Amino acid sequence: MRKFIHIDMDAFYASVEQRDDPSLRGRPVVVAWRGARSVVCAASYEARTFGVRSAMPAVRAERLCPDAVFVPPDFARYKAVSAQVRAILLAHTGLVEPLSLDEAYLDVTAPKSALASATAIAQAIRAQIREETHLTASAGVAPAKFLAKIASDWRKPDGLFVIRPHEVEAFLTPLPVARIPGVGKVMDGKLAALGIRTVGELRAFDAHALEARFGRYGRRLAELARGIDRGEVKPDRPTQSISAEDTFASDVPLDATEPVIRELAARTWAVAQRSERIGRTVVLKLKTREFRILTRSRTPDAPPRSAAELTALALALRDQVALPASTLYRLVGVGLSNFYDPDDTPAQPELFET
Repeated sequence: MRKFIHIDMDAFYASVEQRDDPSLRGRPVVVAWRGARSVVCAASYEARTFGVRSAMPAVRAERLCPDAVFVPPDFARYKAVSAQVRAILLAHTGLVEPLSLDEAYLDVTAPKSALASATAIAQAIRAQIREETHLTASAGVAPAKFLAKIASDWRKPDGLFVIRPHEVEAFLTPLPVARIPGVGKVMDGKLAALGIRTVGELRAFDAHALEARFGRYGRRLAELARGIDRGEVKPDRPTQSISAEDTFASDVPLDATEPVIRELAARTWAVAQRSERIGRTVVLKLKTREFRILTRSRTPDAPPRSAAELTALALALRDQVALPASTLYRLVGVGLSNFYDPDDTPAQPELFET
């Protein structure tokens, strides 16, 4: 039985700002540039009570919370703090898989320290983070990766939640099926059409029927509903690509995709800013009503420097689609790929389509 921990820093960017500027403590802080094209990078818990969330347009955040203090992001500072946290994690196990600047998986089945349990290790890590960075982190402990991630969110902020092997089924049974990794709005709707609203109902559904309907993901759904996750912690796995996509409620013509492309670009940019690597290539994905998949990609001379630049490049790629105007589309996606480390010399720019 393997032992996993998921560490998630609490409102990381906003918490760093509040730590470094005492005048911000207790106030609703939004880490974002002001402006119509800006998106929220992070929000303090005081701002979240007003409904402000990451990847939200900054203008909407300002409407929701007029008294919010907007602070421009300082990613160099956040990365420095993230390196401090990473060193703490690596002191306990070499099996650390960073997901972003503010969260990581750990496999502590065979830890470096002499602590007796995964719970004790999680407690020690949280105490060290508090002492060395003056920030708080939440942690989840479980016998499977996906469960550890769910658990870390259970008692946020500054919380610890443990799911022991014999508690897995009871913990999962009442959860909304949307809590399972990969179950977004579209899949949640498809499962609802089958009468599946909870993980317990998903577990009771015939596994073969799930696979027949949803392919390999249907099989994985059946396994996750039983707490089975064969995923391993993969140390130092570099970011290769980041994307967001959405399926329309009804098929739409190409010129009607712009609002969704803007939203997806904002979401992709918000996630990309949490990575230590830089994405050079912008990717637009489209799926027609007939399930034909098209991708358009471009690597500009310089990587996108803002959500606005990413959006403009994605919309320019949309203009390269030469299908008949009568073509209808069921899905659109925006992504970044061709990531490189800031200290590396990136590959020569290129322009390509597929």
